[in-house]
Amino acid sequence: MIVTREKPLDEILGYIWPFTKILIAGCDGCVHPPRGLREAKTYALMIEMAGKAKGKQFECIPVTVAKQCDNNIVYTSLQSYINEVDAVLSLACGVGVQVIVEVFPDIPVFPAQNTVFMGSQPKEGAIFYEKCRACGECLLGYTGGICPVTRCAKSLLNGPCGGQVNGKCEVGGWVRDCAWYLIYQRLKKLGRLDLFEEFRPPRDQRIASSPREVGGLVR
Repeated sequence: MIVTREKPLDEILGYIWPFTKILIAGCDGCVHPPRGLREAKTYALMIEMAGKAKGKQFECIPVTVAKQCDNNIVYTSLQSYINEVDAVLSLACGVGVQVIVEVFPDIPVFPAQNTVFMGSQPKEGAIFYEKCRACGECLLGYTGGICPVTRCAKSLLNGPCGGQVNGKCEVGGWVRDCAWYLIYQRLKKLGRLDLFEEFRPPRDQRIASSPREVGGLVR
């Protein structure tokens, strides 16, 4: 099970403000509370109303995906919409956001949720690659949909360290991609290198202090 909490509407509007036509992608997978088609429709209505109140005309298209953590399902579910929209707002966890980025690298993708807790599934073959630590303070909207907290071996928040060589990380012997190299290339592709240059203050580690317990209704 994966538990998420909604990001403030003003933060979401800040992500999507430069764009007009937004694909709101729900997820029918393991996210709790549910973030499927009904929630995507609710977000679409909220964003359009909030935009109108601020003098901005958004056009939102709500859809849902069976599992945003599955590359093939994401492709088959969203490919018919991608060329018709300016950006994607994902209601999934941080993994879902990053999978959409991998499958559709030419379009901006933003998170609508903060991932706060992740359970485990004991089976079902194949390798799992860690992409989200459920840190409760999602930065994907500022880092091109690539998580530096998880995918940088040192969880650096403000660019690569001196151990990066030709886009590879020194931790593990220059085999894995440097997360900040990937972030730079992604933001450059999107024409948003201004985000790369922004200073990110230290995270509030209390949000994700371990061990954690999650119970009851999470809003």
